[in-house]
Amino acid sequence: MLLASLLCYPGFMALCLSMDRHHAELLGRKPPRCLRLGLKLVGGILLTLSLWAAVSVTGGGLGLVEWCAVLMLSALLLVLLLPYRPRLALALAGASLLASPIAAMAQY
Repeated sequence: MLLASLLCYPGFMALCLSMDRHHAELLGRKPPRCLRLGLKLVGGILLTLSLWAAVSVTGGGLGLVEWCAVLMLSALLLVLLLPYRPRLALALAGASLLASPIAAMAQY
């Protein structure tokens, strides 16, 4: 479940950065169209990988339930951090991306 959460939060951050408003607030400029599409693709891939990580460990039924819980917790963390600590939210996404290969090796 750790790997799923480490992949889910940056997935939501990538989807968040694909929006003009959030991208401008966090990075100071509006993203070009190709970057927005790339961020949406990366966000979708990371959320799909988090689903795979959750289902591969605990099986289909329980894995989907755990993935839904991880989705809610990751989204809640992002929603709570964005208004008050936007740079921390961005740094946390980067840190979780860096820690995910370590969690993947520990899981298997």
